[in-house]
Amino acid sequence: METRTKIALITGGSRGLGRNSALKIAEKGLDVIITYKSNREEAEKTVSEIQAMGRKAIAYPLDTKDIRSFEAFVKTVGDHLEENTGSRNIDFLVNNAGTALYSPIAEVTEEQLDDVVDIHFKGVFFLTQKFLPFINEHGGIINVSSGLARFALPGSSVYGSVKAGVEMLTRYMAKELGPKKIKANVVAPGAIETDFGGGRTRDDEQVNAMIAGATALGRAGVPDDIGGVVAFLCTEEARWVNGQRIEASGGMFL
Repeated sequence: METRTKIALITGGSRGLGRNSALKIAEKGLDVIITYKSNREEAEKTVSEIQAMGRKAIAYPLDTKDIRSFEAFVKTVGDHLEENTGSRNIDFLVNNAGTALYSPIAEVTEEQLDDVVDIHFKGVFFLTQKFLPFINEHGGIINVSSGLARFALPGSSVYGSVKAGVEMLTRYMAKELGPKKIKANVVAPGAIETDFGGGRTRDDEQVNAMIAGATALGRAGVPDDIGGVVAFLCTEEARWVNGQRIEASGGMFL
């Protein structure tokens, strides 16, 4: 009997960690749906790379801050899947999309705080909620957090605190969704050289050197350090990993 190909949906999959995760998941033999906020060209490049591996891929626009758009988005994805697979279901939801905020507590505005909460917490919560009826048994949810939920660096109070909230939410997901045979886990990257936060880790030599000095393996991370960890959680080998926080930071601030 032919085994059904599993499907993963990754938010923010057009660049950075999301792109790398999408490619690594495809390498594991899954078909992939990615979302992008505005950069359609980069999203389509990622789709083309996945298709070149012999896997199916498609990209959709999604602003994870716009919670009212989620219902229509889930319907669009479901319609596409039903037409092409006969089912509206996915197997893995990777909540990766996000934005940075570097600001001292004394200077954070209510609007800035609301943006981070909406994108990184409410967006994760309600997109997952909308997809719950459409996640197959033995599937999973992977929420991308940050090393900043474990250690504190000045200027990241809002971002780190919200990510800590996502980590606790993930444990609740694992507990509540366990009876449905759905797993939930966190991948928490350390500082990674991408264009996230304006490319701060990659392009600011002082920041990069500070990170390298604080990391046991002696350098800042790159996307290839993270995507494979996310992809592992989408495999049968990770079937008994549930409710866990996996930090991939090279041993930062041990």
